[in-house]
Amino acid sequence: MSYVMVDVETDGEIPGDYSMIALGAVFVRPGLADTFYGRLHPISDKWSDEALKVSGHTREETRCFESATVVMERFESWLYQHKVGPRLMFVSDNNGFDFMFVSWYFWHFLRRNPFGHSSTNLGSLYKGLIKDTFKNFKHLRQTKHTHNPVDDAMGNAEALLHMKEKMGLLITLE
Repeated sequence: MSYVMVDVETDGEIPGDYSMIALGAVFVRPGLADTFYGRLHPISDKWSDEALKVSGHTREETRCFESATVVMERFESWLYQHKVGPRLMFVSDNNGFDFMFVSWYFWHFLRRNPFGHSSTNLGSLYKGLIKDTFKNFKHLRQTKHTHNPVDDAMGNAEALLHMKEKMGLLITLE
């Protein structure tokens, strides 16, 4: 199985009403060399200034980004180009949010989702590994959390590799 750490930035709370404006991903394997970055043109007329502020982009900047269809086609192509093994596993710090946007965009713009219908939450993996639902994995990141989705996915991938290599998490990375 190929584990793919994903992070998104959006201009609001839910897909369709609001837009995913940036998408970052990294294949979780030693070296963390295979990364993806896409910036997406808004798909609706609604946005939250507060959400945009988190991403560091203005509404005017996002209007110059690539179309969602183009970015999602590039993302799918990148996934299959770097995939090893039979399946892609979507992993995220906040998979309820990130997977919601990525899945919606894949189904809406490409009519398919290479991840299928499943995702894994990094925080839940960590809590189960250490058997404490009150602990957080974020101290395991090396790359600073910047709200650039590639940086954030990279830091989360570093944490997952640490869990595997130093804490005994039983996963096979291909």
